[in-house]
Amino acid sequence: MWGVDALWEILLVITVVVLGGLGLVVGLVRGRGRKAAPPVTPPPPAREAKTRTANTYKPSSTATIDTSKGGTPAPPKPAEREPQPPVVEPETPPAQPTPADTVETTAPPAAPAPAPAEPEVERPESARGRMTKLRSRLARSNSAMGKGLLTVLSGDKLDEAVWEEVEDTLLGADLGVEATTEIVDGLKRRVQVEGSPTADQLEQWLHEELLAQVNPDMDRRIAASRVGDRPAVVMVVGVNGTGKTTTVGKLARVLVAEDKDVVLGAADTFRAAAADQLETWGGRVGVPTVRSDKEGADPAAVAFDAVKEGQDGEVDVVIVDTAGRLHNKVGLMDELAKVKRVIEKQSPIDECLLVLDATTGQNGMRQAEIFAQAVDITGVALTKLDGTAKGGIVVLVQRELGVPVKLVGLGEGPDDLAPFDPKAFVDAVLD
Repeated sequence: MWGVDALWEILLVITVVVLGGLGLVVGLVRGRGRKAAPPVTPPPPAREAKTRTANTYKPSSTATIDTSKGGTPAPPKPAEREPQPPVVEPETPPAQPTPADTVETTAPPAAPAPAPAEPEVERPESARGRMTKLRSRLARSNSAMGKGLLTVLSGDKLDEAVWEEVEDTLLGADLGVEATTEIVDGLKRRVQVEGSPTADQLEQWLHEELLAQVNPDMDRRIAASRVGDRPAVVMVVGVNGTGKTTTVGKLARVLVAEDKDVVLGAADTFRAAAADQLETWGGRVGVPTVRSDKEGADPAAVAFDAVKEGQDGEVDVVIVDTAGRLHNKVGLMDELAKVKRVIEKQSPIDECLLVLDATTGQNGMRQAEIFAQAVDITGVALTKLDGTAKGGIVVLVQRELGVPVKLVGLGEGPDDLAPFDPKAFVDAVLD
């Protein structure tokens, strides 16, 4: 017979074997059930559609910049398909863990970084009625052409001494010899026909003679409308210090107010920081600027890229700012002519505006003649015309170049560029 101690040893061995087998079975079962479900990646947020700033252009009966020069109706653009909301697939719920499983916690996905705030775009005022600002500014100036003429003609007797003083006043205002002679001869004929005129009659005759010299019948439209399937191209030239780049920036503001899509070309690579200045002007009203990051880059290449950008973007007008050439440097003028040729390889130039400082007088006329030899000037923008001591440059430039003054700068403000209105100008001179 077995002893009691032997029986206890056998039972102990059997118990250990049974418990070990149960532990092995439980481990296998738990291993099969502990496969975690893959994390579900949330879909990316939908991109917001770009919206354009509302236009503030309000038409009125006063003067405005006519941008219809050379424009022809463009073929209708294909209707753009409205963006469809992204399709979000339903998420698969993760597998539920068994009671024996241990719950593993994971950190929630990081929230997407907020998009950077877009810079606020200014809403420039319409150019309509800006010439009315000229009257108050001219009234504050000592106008040789206005006050001087009326003072001389208001005397008791119109003799040769008076007419000589009238001539000197007009010549001092930079009207030029031909225009001065025509005005004085016209006034003399009227006096001979009408007899002794009153002060009001003399002022009316002077107004009519000056207005005839300013020539209100000249085409002062700006090429800023698409021509067929391409944008209008405007090239701006001028000497350093006349306000050329500033005029380009102000013109962009005017055209944005007229609901035009504009691209600027910073082809003035000769002057340091000119591209930065132009880009700042464009950024204020949401107008892109094509420029080179390399200082002293080829201006013709920048101009070419700007026109191509305008064509690809289907904009209304491309305005190319060129370097402020020194008119007595033949090499620089040749380079300006090269810029013109390179642009014309892919698009005609619809407008070439010459920017002149109205206070430079005869020197400004010399600049105009040199530029006219290098490029085909189609119009003039006169800056610093908030005084009329040299206001006769309007008449002189138009007579010598045969092109109209189209724009005038009336001050330092961003919206002080106005369309040139001949009647408003003469009214302001004689006010």
